[in-house]
Amino acid sequence: MKLKGTEILLKALEAENVEIIFGYPGGAVLDIYDQLYKSNMNHILVRHEQGAVHAADGYARSTGKVGVCLVTSGPGATNTVTGIATANMDSIPLVVFTGQVPTGLIGNDAFQECDITGITRPCTKHNFLVRNIEDLAATIKEAFHIARSGRPGPVLVDLPKNVMAASTEYDPANIKIRNQESPYRPAFKKMANLQEMLTTANKPLIMTGGGVILGKASALLTEMARKYQIPVTGTLMGLGSFPGTDPLWLGMLGMHGTYYANMAVSHCDLLIAVGVRFDDRVTGTIETFAAKAKIVHIDIDPSSINKNVAVDLPIVGDTKAVLKDLLKYFEEHNFTYIAAERQEWLNAIADWKEKVPLTYCQNGKVIKPQFVIETLYKLTKGDAIITTEVGQHQMWTAQFFPFDKPNTLVTSGGLGTMGFGFPAAIGVKCAFPDKHVVDIAGDGSIQMNIQELATAAQYKINVKIVLLNNEFLGMPRQWQELFYEKRYSHTDMTYAPDFVKLAEAYGVVGLRVTKPEEVEPTLKQGLALDKPVLMDFRVSREECVYPMVHPGDSISNMSLGSREMIN
Repeated sequence: MKLKGTEILLKALEAENVEIIFGYPGGAVLDIYDQLYKSNMNHILVRHEQGAVHAADGYARSTGKVGVCLVTSGPGATNTVTGIATANMDSIPLVVFTGQVPTGLIGNDAFQECDITGITRPCTKHNFLVRNIEDLAATIKEAFHIARSGRPGPVLVDLPKNVMAASTEYDPANIKIRNQESPYRPAFKKMANLQEMLTTANKPLIMTGGGVILGKASALLTEMARKYQIPVTGTLMGLGSFPGTDPLWLGMLGMHGTYYANMAVSHCDLLIAVGVRFDDRVTGTIETFAAKAKIVHIDIDPSSINKNVAVDLPIVGDTKAVLKDLLKYFEEHNFTYIAAERQEWLNAIADWKEKVPLTYCQNGKVIKPQFVIETLYKLTKGDAIITTEVGQHQMWTAQFFPFDKPNTLVTSGGLGTMGFGFPAAIGVKCAFPDKHVVDIAGDGSIQMNIQELATAAQYKINVKIVLLNNEFLGMPRQWQELFYEKRYSHTDMTYAPDFVKLAEAYGVVGLRVTKPEEVEPTLKQGLALDKPVLMDFRVSREECVYPMVHPGDSISNMSLGSREMIN
């Protein structure tokens, strides 16, 4: 069967069970859009190409599937770079299709030509420039395979206009891709070593990261922790991989982690790290991180092991396969723990929880942002998918909204991309139209991609925006307060749009909240409306995120706001 490149592209996407494309047309991809016009493929027209990638990213994070977006050449392609880098840092499977000038014009500085494969080489897992129509089908199939296999990541496929207009024989049965090795599984010796380490440890601790969620290993990790009564802490990307309401859960660790999580890491004698990168915001000073512990690191990416933190037992492999094998091995070899010794460790953690709980003071006439997040949790009973922008509101969400299930927190961890949360929420809501999907945002971040209000309104994508509006770039302002003697250099955002009027101008419901007693009824109203809603909460302007580990310090040395530094 002879098909044009545009037809092959759509056939290949159907073969990959692609349900939705987020995109923005332009000259180099008009042939593709003409083919889309004739097809039944679901396409969402965003208002900026960065929004397309973030929406595909949100779809991928919440579903575990590969997200897809389509943009034109030149500036359309370059506008995707921030979104691609965001996905790359957090290992999110995407396939980004970009238009390109005809192959005969590549290198001639043609109109809207750019070397997008060269530009994105550092921030993609792999990328392709398709120069021949005969390579198109296999390239697309390989792109999806690379995006989802091993350590996931974004793949870019650059499509010259003449290649998409050309024709060739298409037979999906004959499409071949390069073989990929199956995930490595640890030898019995590794499992025996870990069992021995657990047997001799009195203060074991599990540290869970985004790799547990990406590897679909949350249930197994939860089983292991509960069966052997091992407390669990998590990175920002690991939130939801272990139930946030479980007594064994210690919350997030690191710069804005809980006091008790950081103390547990600092005092444990065995740290089992699963699917983590040991990011600097997590470890603090490397020399003092888990200094009393032997460290086991389970990760699918061998380049991540011993990269930042030296470990005692490296285990390379898919987190789900490894944990499944470990649980089976422990059971077959009758592994048990000494209940009294484990209880002593759990009691020490309970004392830390009682001594320094996560807290804030909601009194007077000023709305505390933590109160808004806790109220949102109460009203949804945690049955919501939360996206965030980046900043203080992101950290308060991590602290005060317990995530019991994987794939329910969608946030930019590695790159920390402002403007991520709202278009990501659009992608999530497209995947889960019957779920509450809420973007918790700051007034700085939301303006980065606020044009996507038009997308939500046009397609009736009923996301909710909880805007914690402190009229500052909150996190830079906090650092200026703590380290720059309150010299608020260009972080004041009091000159801003009326967000309620702006929402209404886009055809979205806008609500404003200025008093604590209005928080709950407004959230109820906004959640109940079958429309996109922006809720503007005017919160305490100079509220800080605590605990906080100062840069370059040990995570055991935390500033607790009005209290003294505690270690």
